[in-house]
Amino acid sequence: MAVSADATAFLSPVEAVAMIGVLGIGAQWLAWRLQLPAIVLMSVAGLLIGPVSSLWLAQPIVDPQESFGEMFRPIVSLAVAIILFEGGLALKFSDLRDSGAAVRRLVFLGAPIAWALGTVVCYFFAGLGLGTAVLFAGILIVTGPTVIMPLLRQSKLGGRVGKALKWEGIVNDPVGALFAVAAFEILRVISSDQSAWMIIAQILFAAAFGTILGVATGIVLSRAFRNALVPEFLKAPVILICVLACYALAEAVKHEVGLVAVTAFGMALGNSKFASLQDMRRFKENIAVILISGVFVILTADLTVETIVSAFTWQTAAFLFGMLFLVRPATVLISTWGELSFKEATLIGWIAPRGIVAVAVSGFFATRLAVLAEESPSDLLRGADQISALAFAIVFVTVLAHGFTIGPLARYLKLARSKPAGVLLVGANAWTTGLAKTLKDSKVDVIMADTDLRRLRPAREVGISAFTGEVLSESAEHRLDHALFSTVLAVSANDYYNALVCRHFGPELGRDRTFQLSGSDKDGDTLGVPHSTRGRTLIRSGRGYDSLIRDHYRKWVFYKTELTEQYDLEKFRKDRPEADLIAEIRADGSIQFLGPERLPKGEIGSTIISFGPEMTPRVEEAPPSDGQPPSDPPLPTE
Repeated sequence: MAVSADATAFLSPVEAVAMIGVLGIGAQWLAWRLQLPAIVLMSVAGLLIGPVSSLWLAQPIVDPQESFGEMFRPIVSLAVAIILFEGGLALKFSDLRDSGAAVRRLVFLGAPIAWALGTVVCYFFAGLGLGTAVLFAGILIVTGPTVIMPLLRQSKLGGRVGKALKWEGIVNDPVGALFAVAAFEILRVISSDQSAWMIIAQILFAAAFGTILGVATGIVLSRAFRNALVPEFLKAPVILICVLACYALAEAVKHEVGLVAVTAFGMALGNSKFASLQDMRRFKENIAVILISGVFVILTADLTVETIVSAFTWQTAAFLFGMLFLVRPATVLISTWGELSFKEATLIGWIAPRGIVAVAVSGFFATRLAVLAEESPSDLLRGADQISALAFAIVFVTVLAHGFTIGPLARYLKLARSKPAGVLLVGANAWTTGLAKTLKDSKVDVIMADTDLRRLRPAREVGISAFTGEVLSESAEHRLDHALFSTVLAVSANDYYNALVCRHFGPELGRDRTFQLSGSDKDGDTLGVPHSTRGRTLIRSGRGYDSLIRDHYRKWVFYKTELTEQYDLEKFRKDRPEADLIAEIRADGSIQFLGPERLPKGEIGSTIISFGPEMTPRVEEAPPSDGQPPSDPPLPTE
């Protein structure tokens, strides 16, 4: 970095991109490591290299406007377009149909109510012009899923409340942006002093054109993929280029319609069916993480000290009070009246953390409104330069306030899960189906996950909850209720995949709550996954997948045996020396999975889950009073 003598040189575009990328992804990694909201750490990073650094230096370390020049707005525009495409891709109509009446009310009835009430608060409390208030209130209906999901896991909040909060965040991500686009288009046309009929015609044309272009692009591309007109290695790049082309074409025809087009494109593609859709989602997840990190740091660094200071006013405090204590509770109570209980509505009415999309879209439209205000000065656009700071303010306040209160409030209202969380079994096969059935019969909640619906069929047939999909994908963050399990057993045939699953869930659940089978049937085999990267070993070393499946077909079965004073752990081991000890369910209902480092305690009243040869009728029929195991008929394994 070359710095002139007068200390007024800015980072070059290459240097700025490198620093922003390092800080953005570094903040994401640190948030994962410390289990903190990534949005807070990214905001701190942007503030440090932007307005904060300008307090002791002649200039900020990174000034996006100066470093990128005329490319600043296009860079942010394209990044926001891809982020909204990603949001549309995650919105599946089938999931919305299955999400429940409360979610549909929050989306279809609650979103317009929140928009209207939010406009009132932004206009009267924050002092924004009516046009700016309408646009900003549309953005604020967004409750980011990237912030909601960690809060739900932290508070163990499931059921209708968790489901409603989760799906509201997913659906409202693109909806809030569309509200803002519609409001901006209205303001732009009104500022041109055209007739009312011309204004209506232009708005309808913009909405129709953007929607038709996006849907048509999605349909054409999905058919091309299904008909093998695009090779596998080009599918992800083709999608990315089509997003950019769709946005550019829509913008060339009508300004600000590009966001509508790419959101519709994502929704059309996400609801189509082709074999590589899961791989495409994984690709766009990676791109979205990079762009979200970069855009967030850029927008934070672009703030000035004056803008931040001007946001600390009584009007900002009144705005935050109105959004948190008036708009949100009223929206939830009105939209879900008769559908949710008062306790459920109270909790949902308090929890509404805003996320990255709210800030990114606010920053995007702040520059657009500023330009529009310069071209056509009007009281409608008053406060356009304040919406970025207000967006950051509500993000910080809601993330911190809701993050610290969701758990205590859920417990106070008795909505948090009181029953011990269950088990996620990753990998469906005959052995795991038998284990899941045994755990379910022992009143332990079980979810079995696999990418193959056919392998899950035996589990579904015996009433075991099943998740079809890749547990490592971002879609699993939305579709899989993490509040339902506190332990993960990775028991697929692929030892490396099992280790990857354990590493994925380890930071969230703790490494002591992630288990996988031994890598091979040889004790002490060092050719598999290194010990430092594995989950804890289930059962014992040298007891691998192949030997378990082999013994299953040798008619080994699962048993659950309650330990009593007459039949303790020592007698159990004497009667069943060959049996594998899998888990110990204690008297309080908690479950401890066993392995080389975790031996059973053998407390009276606990239940041992084991897998071993089928016992002879003579032993099975012997009464417990004779010191023999109680009647414990073998359980079917499939």
